[in-house]
Amino acid sequence: MPAPQSGIANAALPNYAANKLWFDKLGSPKISMARIIAVANQKGGVGKTTTAINLAASLAAASLNTLLVDCDPQSNSTSGLGFTKDPERRGTYNVLIGECDAMSALQPTALERLFLLPAHKNLIGVNFELVDAENREFRLRDALAPLRDRFNFIVIDCPPALDLLTLNSLVGADSVLIPMQAEYFALEGISELLDTIERIRAALNPTLEVEGVVLTMFDERTNLAQQVTAELKRFFGDKVFATTIPRNVRLAEAPSHGKPVILYDERSRGADSYVQLAKEIIAKHMPGFEAFSEPTQAESSEQLAEGEEKQVVNAPRWRRWRDRNKLITMDLKS
Repeated sequence: MPAPQSGIANAALPNYAANKLWFDKLGSPKISMARIIAVANQKGGVGKTTTAINLAASLAAASLNTLLVDCDPQSNSTSGLGFTKDPERRGTYNVLIGECDAMSALQPTALERLFLLPAHKNLIGVNFELVDAENREFRLRDALAPLRDRFNFIVIDCPPALDLLTLNSLVGADSVLIPMQAEYFALEGISELLDTIERIRAALNPTLEVEGVVLTMFDERTNLAQQVTAELKRFFGDKVFATTIPRNVRLAEAPSHGKPVILYDERSRGADSYVQLAKEIIAKHMPGFEAFSEPTQAESSEQLAEGEEKQVVNAPRWRRWRDRNKLITMDLKS
């Protein structure tokens, strides 16, 4: 699983000219016009920011120029990629109120082809400062337009609310990716989001579509998870991604280290799940593009051996206890 890095990826890119030079040097396969995907769900705690960060990182790891736009005043996508919450740094707020263009506000990350438009808590001010502004719903769309020929994918992390920031994100997007948990309340909440999408289609963005629904924090062992999955497939059909995102410790730990999970632990279940999700999206919009080369048999054997060794060394306490008492357990069941 490739995770390309660059020795100059953390260099400062203070202005438009420097960023343009950077992109001219990078190049990218098959760029025609970036696919803009808004990751949205007005219900909090569904793995929305985790999905935005790790999907964008997986797309970049597939050697595709990718931009992650942090449109949430909580700025968790920004901190999740290792950036401090700096009010002096140009970001989404400055772009939306017209203080600077998007190109000059971009920040490079540890992944060579992944860039960030950062956010800060001052972004909440957009909801008040642009109340009477002309074309307020189109600010983000207009700001991203000059960047569309520089990226293959632009991923927008929306706030967990149906406010002006989410409205800007949905008006500027080509599609909406909906992360949700396999729970009853999640089914209730998704109807409100779909109603919002229909209203935006009718008035502001007629081409907006649902990219798909991805189940997060998924535990396939529970009956509830199976029931919710069946209900979603009945309603959305093939819009439900085949990939599900499991509960995973490495996935939860990665943001505290300021890294996407593909850099924190590329062999974890969480990293593999987001790579599979990226593969599904790439196959849909860039057919024929080989996103991740399959490892050779020798490489697979080596990775398996390393994984087994790592599992023995770092196995959780309950697992070591289970392995140590396996024979006793078997005797009790016989």
